[in-house]
Amino acid sequence: MNFVVETRSLTHTGVLAMLQAAVAKAEDIGQPQCIVIVDASGEPLGEIRMCRSKFLSRRSALSKARTAASIGAPSDAIPEHVRDQIAAATQGQVTGLGGGLPIIVEGVLVGGIGVGSGSPEQDIAVARAALAVVGANGHEN
Repeated sequence: MNFVVETRSLTHTGVLAMLQAAVAKAEDIGQPQCIVIVDASGEPLGEIRMCRSKFLSRRSALSKARTAASIGAPSDAIPEHVRDQIAAATQGQVTGLGGGLPIIVEGVLVGGIGVGSGSPEQDIAVARAALAVVGANGHEN
């Protein structure tokens, strides 16, 4: 019987590199963003609220990151017909809004990133830029 499993986790250097890449992409597209990175258990590892981003988007970015980390899929993969019930049951910690992606490195889920303040397409573009810097993708291989 196996009582211990080996895990992988993001380093603080990786988190900082991801935040820097995300900010650069947000500046490139001209959309200030709130960006949150969580570990596989949903605990925040790093975040930034860029100047002129919507302050309430920090909460949605955290929910998007936690959702992606929890389900191992983009936050908008939550089926439309259950989004309201899941949001209510989790006090808003799970969302079906676009902009959250899982951080999957070499097939291992190590966390989630959530981005908010822009359109779903802008949020996802910023999240993808962050994933690229650590060799992650936002879906299972």
